[in-house]
Amino acid sequence: MMGRSLSQRFLILGTAFAGSGVAAGAFGAHALKGILDPPMIQVFDTATRYQMYHAFGLCIVSLAIDRYPERRLEQTGWLFTIGIVLFSGSLYVVSLEGIRWLGAVTPIGGLAFLAGWILFGWRIWRAALPPATSRTP
Repeated sequence: MMGRSLSQRFLILGTAFAGSGVAAGAFGAHALKGILDPPMIQVFDTATRYQMYHAFGLCIVSLAIDRYPERRLEQTGWLFTIGIVLFSGSLYVVSLEGIRWLGAVTPIGGLAFLAGWILFGWRIWRAALPPATSRTP
């Protein structure tokens, strides 16, 4: 991804996470039904859903970076990326490998998601404000 703009990087990450989320969802729906018990299927499904939500979020961030380049929206994209890896990744491992202590990482990913959405909303809201006018005495 060297030489690409941040907007392109987040769009590539978003589409890669979305594509792998579709694959994970299909895998969970078809291959895991007879292997995992229902609570672990639900954990796997939660990981897939949040991966997809935030993959789309990355694509939206990519578009917003192009529209509001001065608003430092890349922080939001990195928070979503970290959230996908920590939140969804830990839930995949918990459900597939049974390493339950890794579930302690999941809330950190959730906080990254939450911080990303709050920051994204703040930056876009600030971008929509009219520019401040300077007063001359």
